[in-house]
Amino acid sequence: MTEHHPTPDKDQIALLAPFERLDLGQIQLVATAQQAACALEELDGATALGFDTESKPTFAKHEASTGPHIVQLSTLDRAYIFQLEDAECRRAVALLLEARQVIKAGFGLGDDRRRIIHKLGVDPQAVLDLNAVFRERGYRKDMGVRGAVAVMFNRRFIKSRKATTSNWANVHLQESQLIYAANDAYAALRVYQALGLG
Repeated sequence: MTEHHPTPDKDQIALLAPFERLDLGQIQLVATAQQAACALEELDGATALGFDTESKPTFAKHEASTGPHIVQLSTLDRAYIFQLEDAECRRAVALLLEARQVIKAGFGLGDDRRRIIHKLGVDPQAVLDLNAVFRERGYRKDMGVRGAVAVMFNRRFIKSRKATTSNWANVHLQESQLIYAANDAYAALRVYQALGLG
C-alpha cells in the first residue's frame, strides 16, 4: 500500500521563509539570432534543465491561445528566457527541447507540450513532469512549484499573480515578468535535484 503524505496548504506555506531566487543579473533574455546562438553554446553539455513556458492569457470565451510566447530553461545559476518571435530563437528552443540527452523538468507540462508541438512543430523529448514524481511518492494532489518548494526546502515560493496574467507576447517584457518566468524554471530544477533525480 502506498503511503500518503500531506501537502502543505496556503496558510502553512505563508508562514515559511522565502525561497532564494535568481535575480535579474542571472537571467538572460534570448530575443535575437545572436543571443540564441550564445544560449545554445552556454547550455551545451547540460544534462538537466528546469523548464516552463508562458502564454499570453486569453479572456474571451472562444479565443484560442497563440502561445507559448516564451520558453524558460534554467541551470542552477542562470535562466534563459526565449522569446519566440525570431525564427532563430524558435530553432534554438526546438533543438534544446528535442535533445534526448537533456532532461527538462517542470510542473504540469501537459498543456505546455501540446502548445509547443502546435507552435514549434517539435515534440519535446526527455520531459519530466515533477507532479508525476510526487504522485509516485505518495503525494495525492498535484504539487505545483509552490507545494514542492515547501515540501523539499521548507521555503515559500513567491509568485506574483499580476505577472501570471500579464501579456507574455509583449516584445518588451517587464523585470517582474522576467523574474517570475525565470524562477519557475529555476525552482523546478532545484526540486528535481532535491528529489535525487539528477
